[in-house]
Amino acid sequence: MPSAVTMYQYHAWANQTLLNRISELPSEVYTQEVKSIFPTVAKGMAHIYAVDYTWLEILNGVPMPEALITCRPLEEEAEQLSIQELSERFRLLSERYEAFFRKETDLERTVLLDNPYVTVRETSLAEMVLQVVNHATYHRGNVSAMLRQMGHASTMTEYALFWYMGGAQDTGRAAPAGRAQ
Repeated sequence: MPSAVTMYQYHAWANQTLLNRISELPSEVYTQEVKSIFPTVAKGMAHIYAVDYTWLEILNGVPMPEALITCRPLEEEAEQLSIQELSERFRLLSERYEAFFRKETDLERTVLLDNPYVTVRETSLAEMVLQVVNHATYHRGNVSAMLRQMGHASTMTEYALFWYMGGAQDTGRAAPAGRAQ
């Protein structure tokens, strides 16, 4: 099974691949209203970014209730950014995750996670990283469907493509434009 770090590298690659595809489309697509899980692609991508940011705060020891309150305005701020600006924020956040992975020697270490939506639970840092990946995979699918709904092809961001393209060794390569998930 791939490590949590490899799965995060896939996640960063998939986010960048989708952001690159969105950047190729007419600029109005990013903020065009559509009836879907998110009202705009911008809101969907901002949500992924804000949740990624929140989980990194939690991984770094900020209690979940505090991280949620602190990061809530971040989503609204990210919605206002251009696709290029948000892409840069994702890149910088990925660098922060990579720095976390370099300093954290034991991702199987467990911590007490006080999730205000459910309950307190002991969980490993690796499980939290996998939550980040899983959450965004779900919402990248939403964004891909929204693009198709507006008449545009998305791009493939499947894990299999990531490893066929070299996996963690080559996270800068994007899927061919127009290939839908």
